[in-house]
Amino acid sequence: MKSLKELYRIGPGPSSSHTMGPRFAAESFAAALTTPAARLRVTLYGSLAATGRGHLTDLAVSEPFEPTPVEIIWLPEQSLPRHPNGMKLEALDGSGNVLASRIAYSVGGGALLDAEGKPDGGADVYPFTCMDEILAETERDGLLIWELVIRHEGAAIWPYLGEIWLAMKRAIEAGLNVEGKLPGSLNVPRKAAAYHARAQSMAGYFGQTALQFAYALAVSEENAAGSEVVTAPTCGACGVLPAVLFFLQQQSKFSDEKICRALATAGMIGNIVKRNASISGAEVGCQGEVGTACAMAAAAAAQLLGGSVRQIEYAAEMGLEHHLGLTCDPIGGYVQIPCIERNAIGAVRAVDCAAYALLSDGHHIVPFDEVVSTMWETGCDMKSSYRETAQGGLAKIHLLRKHGAISYPGMGS
Repeated sequence: MKSLKELYRIGPGPSSSHTMGPRFAAESFAAALTTPAARLRVTLYGSLAATGRGHLTDLAVSEPFEPTPVEIIWLPEQSLPRHPNGMKLEALDGSGNVLASRIAYSVGGGALLDAEGKPDGGADVYPFTCMDEILAETERDGLLIWELVIRHEGAAIWPYLGEIWLAMKRAIEAGLNVEGKLPGSLNVPRKAAAYHARAQSMAGYFGQTALQFAYALAVSEENAAGSEVVTAPTCGACGVLPAVLFFLQQQSKFSDEKICRALATAGMIGNIVKRNASISGAEVGCQGEVGTACAMAAAAAAQLLGGSVRQIEYAAEMGLEHHLGLTCDPIGGYVQIPCIERNAIGAVRAVDCAAYALLSDGHHIVPFDEVVSTMWETGCDMKSSYRETAQGGLAKIHLLRKHGAISYPGMGS
């Protein structure tokens, strides 16, 4: 598995696979050009084309080439062979001849594959391929999961995780202090500030739940506005982990050092899913995004609250298992509805999963690795209309009702 630096990336929203990844691909292509181009042509395929406008993909692939003009071709009905989020970048001379071209796939979390399927980033730094292997090493050597991170990445990973935590807190603070509507045609109002204000007058369980909602909404709304967030593991699911960590730090006064250890543990959970299944909504639906984020946050919470490695694994397993089958059906192609609310609910569910696991001895029937495999199979079985194309699910029904084609879901006009 690769470094946690390949999982946690700081960048602009609203989508790691539709905005951040395409921008990285365009920047890399621009840097490699040896002959000045008169213009660029970028062809977007499949899911990348279907919801690219709502995800600002056109801006992401154009800005790195400014002031050279860029032509965008949208082909939502065509797909390249390796992933639904495929793109072709071409540099053209004044006569329209192709000077250079490149195929790239944006596979989630800002990561890219080239035409041959080779991933970007550095070499693997972890010898593990699954959770079972991680459990075996921790139990053999009496280590916690975060201690495996320092064993294999070295102490240099801690300053990086410190920067990740600072970026997460910046997103929370920014989101709690902005009001008004989010960009786009849906006219979605920001709610984080109001939820946070109301939480101050609520006590007990409801007050704590309201705070978690507010923190998750703050980050997710910043993402929807195209502001700076951290992929955890993606932009679309970026609110879950920061909300849980910030909530627990405020409640229990955990040090930033302990939070970074929890980030390390959460990162290992995300790495396993990324390696053995997918964190791309275009490939497996939202179970790969919010489901993975919930598993990461549940593991982090279980560790912070004193859980054993087995309890941490159990918490992660529940966080993913109970999101199996979750579709990716963004209304209008924006990372707003249902994405923002899903982050809020996912944060609360993650803490609940941790609490459930901590009440047990950590032993359970279905291991995390089986749930990851199940998630992958479930995602492969999903129709493409339920995988970030905005052609099914909530996106479809909302559009039909808006235009009066149906009066109630499931009923014809």
